[in-house]
Amino acid sequence: MQITLPNTDRSLSTYVLTGTPIAASIRKAADFNRVAFAAAHVVVDPLANADPWSDTPIDWDATLAYRRYLWDLGFGVAEAMDTAQRGSGLDWPAAQDLIRRALAEARDHDGALVACGVGTDHLSRAADVAIDDIIRAYETQLEFVEGQGGRVILMASRALAAAAKGPDDYVRVYDRILRQAKAPVILHWLGEMFDPALVGYWGNTDHVQAMATCLDVINANSSKVDGIKISLLSADKEIAMRRRLLPGLRMYTGDDFNYAELIAGDSFGHSDALLGIFDAIAPAASEGLARLAKGDEPGFHQILEPTVALSRHIFKAPTRFYKTGVVFLAWLNGFQSHFTMLGGQQSARSLVHFATLFRLADQARCLRDPELATRRMSQLLSVGGLE
Repeated sequence: MQITLPNTDRSLSTYVLTGTPIAASIRKAADFNRVAFAAAHVVVDPLANADPWSDTPIDWDATLAYRRYLWDLGFGVAEAMDTAQRGSGLDWPAAQDLIRRALAEARDHDGALVACGVGTDHLSRAADVAIDDIIRAYETQLEFVEGQGGRVILMASRALAAAAKGPDDYVRVYDRILRQAKAPVILHWLGEMFDPALVGYWGNTDHVQAMATCLDVINANSSKVDGIKISLLSADKEIAMRRRLLPGLRMYTGDDFNYAELIAGDSFGHSDALLGIFDAIAPAASEGLARLAKGDEPGFHQILEPTVALSRHIFKAPTRFYKTGVVFLAWLNGFQSHFTMLGGQQSARSLVHFATLFRLADQARCLRDPELATRRMSQLLSVGGLE
């Protein structure tokens, strides 16, 4: 098969597909020797008579079907995270509905793992939000998720980043919330490349100094922490922090640029995974993790390394728009009948970006039905004026 695609220099060229799709094999989480969560996207209803900029018309059947697909491949689902457009189209009432439905679905799916995002995104963005308001907001969401029987991912707070005067405010907030948690939680340090509103998190723009504050919080509350996901797109920083964690605490890589080497690890340890890219490359990630669990590290890299270029493209700056590439690939792969997103974010990337993504997905063997993907890519190009 072949298709004419646009290039970055405005020219057109014929691309011949070469990738053999990686088969999706049924697996359990126990088949892996790493804990692996995929942060899952949501599917909207394109026929809903709603304002795409302010309403959240979610297609629940397709959204929950995708979670069943991820569970069938052995992944846990990280629910209501930024991959699901939390804070950029998915508001707290819709996130509550999503969490409630996903947890109910998981109860009927043998071995399904779910961890749910707890944040402060229902707060007003007014400048006078105080630290006590932020604590109460976290408590509200923590109570809801725990009340649903959900495991907690304690998300970074835009309100806290705006209101905090320094590291002590972060220590105060996290100490207060962690002491109340009924079970160990996963912390989530989301870097400013993913969300510019989180610049200076942990009270410092220097990541190394911010890391020291974060580690102080973790060490003071280690019985209430399962681990931490950091998303700084720096393998060196993740490894440095991983080596400073107390024994038994997990580092969940959120590095969509360097995940293969971080999951494989070194003689000092490895990272587990909580990744948005696993939504997009699920069969490849599942196959790679299964090989790693069998002691076949070369086979793990053989499968995963070709996906890294695809992931780096999807997560390229402005990184906060990576969700557009994730949903685009789900559409190419037939998991949804349309390419429509909450907040109209299907418009956040260019036609040339999508064309490059198509090539890289083929080369990474992540187009599960190349004929369908080619047809849909052609349809998008036609809408963009390339007949």
